[in-house]
Amino acid sequence: MSATTSAEPLEPAETATPESAGPAKPRRTRTSRVRQFLVGTAVILVLVLVALTTFGWLTARRPLPEHSGTVQVEGLSSDVRVSRDAQGVPQIYADSAEDLFRAQGYVHAQDRFFEMDYRRHVTAGRLAELVGNNPDAIQADMVTRTFGWRHVAEEEFNILDDTTRQYLQSYADGVNAYLADRSPAETAVEYTVLDVSVEVNEPEPWDPIDSLAWLKAMAWDLRGNYNDELDRALAYSTLGDASRVAELFPAYSGTGNAPILDPAEAGVPAGTQQTPATQTASASGDVYKSPELSDALDSAQRALDAVPVQIARGAATGSNSWAVSGQYTESGKPLLANDPHLDLAAPGVWAQVGLHCTQVGPECPFDVSGFSFSGFPGVIIGHNADVSWGLTNMGADVTDFFIERVRNDTYLRGADKWVPMEKETEVIRVDGGSPIDLEVRRTVHGPIVSSVMNEAEMEAVRNSPTETGTELGQYEISLQWTALEPGHSADAVFEMNRAKTPEDMKKAASRFEVPSQNIVFATTDGHIGYQAPGKIPVRASVPGAVESDGTWPRPGWDARYDWTGYVAPEQMPGVVDPKEGFIVAANQAVLPAGSGPFITRDWDYGYRSERIRTLLSEQIAEGSKLTAADMSEIQMDQWSVFAERLVPVLLKVELPAGYESDGQVLLADWDSRSMDADSAAAAYFAAVWRNLLEATFNDELPQSMWPDGGSRWLAVVQGMLDNPNDEFWDDQSTVAVVESRDQVLKEALLSARQDLTVELGKDTGDWEWGTLHQLRLEHLVLGGSGIPAPIAAYMNPAPVKVGGGPSIVNATAWDAASGSFDVTGGPSMRMVVDLADLDASTWVVVTGTSAHPASEHYDDQLGAWAAGETFPWPFSTEAVDAAQEDELILTP
Repeated sequence: MSATTSAEPLEPAETATPESAGPAKPRRTRTSRVRQFLVGTAVILVLVLVALTTFGWLTARRPLPEHSGTVQVEGLSSDVRVSRDAQGVPQIYADSAEDLFRAQGYVHAQDRFFEMDYRRHVTAGRLAELVGNNPDAIQADMVTRTFGWRHVAEEEFNILDDTTRQYLQSYADGVNAYLADRSPAETAVEYTVLDVSVEVNEPEPWDPIDSLAWLKAMAWDLRGNYNDELDRALAYSTLGDASRVAELFPAYSGTGNAPILDPAEAGVPAGTQQTPATQTASASGDVYKSPELSDALDSAQRALDAVPVQIARGAATGSNSWAVSGQYTESGKPLLANDPHLDLAAPGVWAQVGLHCTQVGPECPFDVSGFSFSGFPGVIIGHNADVSWGLTNMGADVTDFFIERVRNDTYLRGADKWVPMEKETEVIRVDGGSPIDLEVRRTVHGPIVSSVMNEAEMEAVRNSPTETGTELGQYEISLQWTALEPGHSADAVFEMNRAKTPEDMKKAASRFEVPSQNIVFATTDGHIGYQAPGKIPVRASVPGAVESDGTWPRPGWDARYDWTGYVAPEQMPGVVDPKEGFIVAANQAVLPAGSGPFITRDWDYGYRSERIRTLLSEQIAEGSKLTAADMSEIQMDQWSVFAERLVPVLLKVELPAGYESDGQVLLADWDSRSMDADSAAAAYFAAVWRNLLEATFNDELPQSMWPDGGSRWLAVVQGMLDNPNDEFWDDQSTVAVVESRDQVLKEALLSARQDLTVELGKDTGDWEWGTLHQLRLEHLVLGGSGIPAPIAAYMNPAPVKVGGGPSIVNATAWDAASGSFDVTGGPSMRMVVDLADLDASTWVVVTGTSAHPASEHYDDQLGAWAAGETFPWPFSTEAVDAAQEDELILTP
């Protein structure tokens, strides 16, 4: 269905003011601080300039590219046609693969070069060269240089297939052909703004390494349990009780939600997974109670959080994907749906594109369409003429933190052997500031990350005695991560783009090493399937040690905890045409505990996946055949498992009649349990959930661990409801009183009533979830806090009201720890592929195809996205021609 309307922008009066929003609550630091960079006098000067209407209009429109006519592009061997539809989506037709990717690079640079340039500065640890002498930029550069993403990408380029290297080079050549005759101001308006406060030079030529380094940033944001691993140790240092720590990380099996695969069909033997360690003691003694270790862990946490978010972070990270066999569809052929849940910004992360060889064959094998990343050739998610595929984050545990005992520039290995660290100096250049020399230190496990940002801060840690004496050194934290080794993920992207069969998809998955993603696929000849890819570490089991399975930081001095290799690709679970007739992968466990290779213990808890399974099963049981429209409807489902589980308990709490119980009356009448944007009950329930988490956990946990409200916290609270006197119910700040469950629930209900009275008004009839729950897209650099309001207003699309929430199929996440209900992440795109008629497929992204704020395609899909609408997705030449609005011919 074609979208013709957009969501209505909010009027200023509908937005809560600081005075009406209630007391401010502390925010987490796990969000990108890059959006606060450009503040101060220089930006105010820019404001004066752009306030001049004529100047601002001309400046903003100057970078807009030509989408029609004929232009010469150096390096092409023959003409390339670029057809664009009403949403500006480019469909590229070329005679050779090299010309195809050269044209894709040209088109990406046309539409999104500043985004590409920004991301390559982040991934290379050179952000301060772009945005100037800002502490946050410098800290981000220090951490990224410590990781060495670009160095790994350089090594990776040398091991890729020859054809992959050629595609990357052709793409780079296309980008550079676009840049060749253009000044920065002709490329993006952001350079004009930046030029007032920093020295903006001609952009450096694009290099294939820039594309590969972007894969490292993507992998970093989509890594597995690194937060949980640090949080366990930090919680133990605070609580001092491993059983209470375990309560905060319930086993997936306790949810009752099904995993993705049945072991009997997954091609893996039962009982091969590692035996869980008993989490009551540590093989390294009481090391986790050490204040010095706690300081080192906290420093590591803050350092890693300094890396700007590129894809997603925290509870916003997830995705839904499912495939339905033709036996249950109206067409008799499979349907596939996918909506990755990522950080939402302007521009959106996805660039829609079609890549078509005019004659598909061995020399030019591509006929593919879908979602690409600007800065990388090919299609990441989408379909070709034979296969469609979707990706969801598998959450594999691919990172481990090692506790290192460090003495000067050596670290302990074994009982008494001190090994020299690897050291190198990185020079961080700062626009408008002096260069900074950064010493990067590495152990056998990986880089030291606990003392990256502030050497002086860690001096006390290094010079203070540990509980076993200074002769054993001071604690530092190193990071081992699969993506810090060169791999073949770039090869895998092109293999998926060329795939024709389930066997082709399995082969491509074996090379898709990082990030580790669930791959759900369907074919035009009727198959559906799933394959788990990724480079998964193998950890030796150390009897009686909580660190054995990678859920806690590991003692680096004990070689028993070192990785022993990686799971062989043929051992990774997968299935083709399961008996159930559908496959749902929404970040839940891949297999039941004890089956197959060990992947992780820290899964998403599966509430979204179970809801999707339920909706599919109910329609199948009714005998109703599924359609593409049904798939889109499921993607917008807003039923809340949180409400389903908690509302019956909340209704049993006794409240005084009248004002104080008005919210409870809303819950009693809320049969749908749906977080609709216009629902008053949904608004009240969200406020109760936020306040319940704050009252229950914030008094005992470090601020970095305050509950974000995601699926894990529902599992935790569910486990506590049957124990009215669980220790977490008690508020540690009220020494003379011991609170119970019912007191905390009552207080959450009453405080939520008061909060919404302040935020939305006394009359509950005026309450709407969408008034609280808004998507406020911010520009990557010029849209956040500290940017003068007129600039931010121009760069940022108007906010929209949305429904949904965490662990809901329409997963518009919000962070309970921040106190705000604003959307922190969500479906970055939605696609439904009809394998019976690829031209009947639909798609939408959160913003638009262009990264130029002056373009009509900057945010022209936002209204449709918010309303749950999608656009036609033409694929065949005939459908593309019929949808064409503009045609650009690129000629040699």
